[in-house]
Amino acid sequence: QVQLVESGGGLVQAGDSLRLSCAASGLRFGDHEMGWFRQAPGTEREFLAAINWNGAKIYYADSVKGRFTISRDNAKNTVHLQMNSLKPEDTAVYYCNTEQLRRRGYWGQGSQVTVSS
Repeated sequence: QVQLVESGGGLVQAGDSLRLSCAASGLRFGDHEMGWFRQAPGTEREFLAAINWNGAKIYYADSVKGRFTISRDNAKNTVHLQMNSLKPEDTAVYYCNTEQLRRRGYWGQGSQVTVSS
């Protein structure tokens, strides 16, 4: 059974940092690209960052480039998102996913990040 469990969110002030983690199970983690997404109330889900199977290819959305860093540990079936210099507009629920599961409409519960000004 496939599971994606995000953690590490919380309430922080502008300029603070958070490190999100995503634990995956029920799939061959090392065979999949992984991505981070977020969704604020009343908005569409937004792509943030992606990392290929071995970490050699990484992509960031312009909105987070230079502030967020994606990484993965295939031995632990985890992917992380280090978020620095957080802004109020970063407030959202953050999700991890693979392209395959995203196409099938599967998402985990996400992790809430709230940034106060």
